Amino acid sequence: MSSNIYIAYNFVVEPLQPAADILVAELGEAGFESFVEEKEGITAYIQKQDWSRDILEGINILGNPRFEIKYTLEEIAQENWNATWEQNFQPIIVDGICEVRAPFHKKKEVVYDIVIEPKMSFGTGHHETTHMMLQHILDLDVKGKSVLDMGCGTGVLAILAGMKGASGIEAIDIDHWSYQNAIENVSRNGLDHIHVQEGDVSLLNKQKFDIIIANINRNILLMDIPSYVRCLNPGGTLLLSGFYKEDLKLITDRCTELELQFEKNLEKNNWVAAKYVF
Repeated sequence: MSSNIYIAYNFVVEPLQPAADILVAELGEAGFESFVEEKEGITAYIQKQDWSRDILEGINILGNPRFEIKYTLEEIAQENWNATWEQNFQPIIVDGICEVRAPFHKKKEVVYDIVIEPKMSFGTGHHETTHMMLQHILDLDVKGKSVLDMGCGTGVLAILAGMKGASGIEAIDIDHWSYQNAIENVSRNGLDHIHVQEGDVSLLNKQKFDIIIANINRNILLMDIPSYVRCLNPGGTLLLSGFYKEDLKLITDRCTELELQFEKNLEKNNWVAAKYVF
C-alpha cells in the first residue's frame, strides 16, 4: 500500500438513516474512495491529489433540511491511520471458536484463526454486522459449496467460508482499498483459491452460487437483491446485513417478492443480519 496523503471528512449525521446511506452514495460519485461507519455518522476518505476545497458543493444531502449534517476534515497519511488502528485494535472471539486478530496478536487455540490487517477497509469483526455474519457462517454447512461475498471489505467473511471448506469462492468490493486489502488478507490466511474482484453487482453474469453473503447497506441491498436471487442455486442461502431492525420488514418483503423464504435473523445493538433460503 502506498503512503499517499488522504483527506478525511468526519461527518456527524442526525438522524443517521437514511441520510448516511445517501451521503455515502453521493460522496462516492464525487470521488471519495473509502468509508468507515461511526456511531454518529461516517468518516470518508479521498486522496489529496483528487481533492479540492469545493468537493462538497455537489453533495445535495448536505442541504436537505430534514437532516443535520456537520463535518470536520483533516489530512491523514495511510501509515498514520494504520498505526492508530494497530494501537487500538483488539482481537475478537466469535462463538468461542473463531478469532479475528491482527498479525501482531498472539494466536489462541481456536478452530478458526483469521488474521486480518484492514488498511482502511471495512470488516474486522468489531462492527455488529460483520460479527453477526460470522456467526451465520459458523452455523452453516458450507463444505464444498460455492460462495459469493458481496461488499467483501477485508475479505473476512469469504476467508471464514474458505476455512470451513467452501469451494468456488468469489469476493467482490467496489472500494479499491478493500479490493487490494482483501487480496492481501486472502493470501495472508493461505486461501489463494478465493477470487477477489473490484466492482459491483454488474460483475455477476451467469455464475451460480449455493451461498451469497451481502453486508452492505439497505439501499444497495434493495436494489441488488434481484441480482442475488438470479445467481442463487435452488435451495441456496442468502445472508444479508448492513441495515437496522426497523428495515427488516422492508428487506424481507423484497426477498419474499422474489420467492425467498425468511428463516431467521440475528440482532445486535439494533443492527440485523438475516438469513433467507431459496
